[in-house]
Amino acid sequence: MATRRFPDDNAGDSPISESTPPGGSSVRVPRSINTPPPPPPSANNPTVRPQRRPPSKNAIQHMPRTLAQVLNDANEQVVRGDLSELVPQPTGFDPLDGLIGGGLRKTELVLLGGAQGIGKTIAAMQMARNIAMRPDQYVFYLSYEHTETHLMSRLLCLESINPPEVDVRSGLKLKDLFDTIISQRAREILGRDSRSESLQMILRENPRTSMALARMSKYADRFIMVKASPAVTTLNAIREMTGRLSEATGGNVTVFVDYLQKIAIHPERAADENDKVTIIVEGLKDIALSLGVPVLSIVASDRDGLRAKRLHLFHLRGSSALDYECDIAVIMNNKYHILAKDHVAFNPYQAKQFRDWVVFTVEKNRAGRAMMDMEFQLHAPYFCFDPRGQQVQQQLIDDKIIES
Repeated sequence: MATRRFPDDNAGDSPISESTPPGGSSVRVPRSINTPPPPPPSANNPTVRPQRRPPSKNAIQHMPRTLAQVLNDANEQVVRGDLSELVPQPTGFDPLDGLIGGGLRKTELVLLGGAQGIGKTIAAMQMARNIAMRPDQYVFYLSYEHTETHLMSRLLCLESINPPEVDVRSGLKLKDLFDTIISQRAREILGRDSRSESLQMILRENPRTSMALARMSKYADRFIMVKASPAVTTLNAIREMTGRLSEATGGNVTVFVDYLQKIAIHPERAADENDKVTIIVEGLKDIALSLGVPVLSIVASDRDGLRAKRLHLFHLRGSSALDYECDIAVIMNNKYHILAKDHVAFNPYQAKQFRDWVVFTVEKNRAGRAMMDMEFQLHAPYFCFDPRGQQVQQQLIDDKIIES
């Protein structure tokens, strides 16, 4: 008996062009992911019609399908060797990946929360870097907080200690990087060096920066960044840009948003911040589902969270929709601040060594165990965590884990 398939709508063309990255094969990339949609028809411009883009072959279609159709489609994917929906993208933070099922999965929304200065952007950038290092994977990093140039500088500092090797002896701080560039340009201006060197030449020829540049260059073509604006980069704009990148990369793109509460929701209007956060988190979850991509978003804490001794998921700014919509929620706390200091095993002198350690708590996990604590050492001057973390052995406040 033949299986009846519901009709599909694939009309329209996508504005995609061909490009060839250095040392790689041809990759389809969007001409401009920031290109606004065409204007709607009007009395003054009756001939203009909205262009309809075909849905990505990797997108999950909102079409009714029978269970037999779903099984047949899944079977076809396995037969042609397409296992991308079954294989997660490891974040590179090994103990954390073990808790969340191997890494970030397509169609899932992951929230990364914490107080200001705890290292949320550092962790997200490092996870994005680890994914982009794989030859067939791309990352799309939207930052409402930093420019693309600043993020690039952070990556150079990270690469200088080469995680997971984390050799701080060769570490490059942000001031070191800027001093290297400024001093070389000063020598040229004063006439002590007749060459006029570009930034890449300066970094390539300086022994302190050459290896970091070489490491970063391995994934530079697959790490896509946008300086987002709370006034311009709306939820709809993120959906459009992600759709084009998903189409261009064959669905092999992971989205990072820094951070959720900064996203604009125009033309929608929210009654209050809780309503706005509900619209945003539901929209990000729909982007993950409809486009079939992993989405990780940083979430800021509310005022009560900033005053709390230990930050939890319910302290994140917004509504309960954050808890309902996400698949995984990871909350970051400084280990020194959440050690149970009233316990007899607490040693104030020994505890000082934990100031540079951050506890990652998996507070929600649809596919595994929750309320699990892992700790990672933060090397803040180099914008890097040591990804070789471990399970927390000490007693934390409101956890009652006895020190072994």
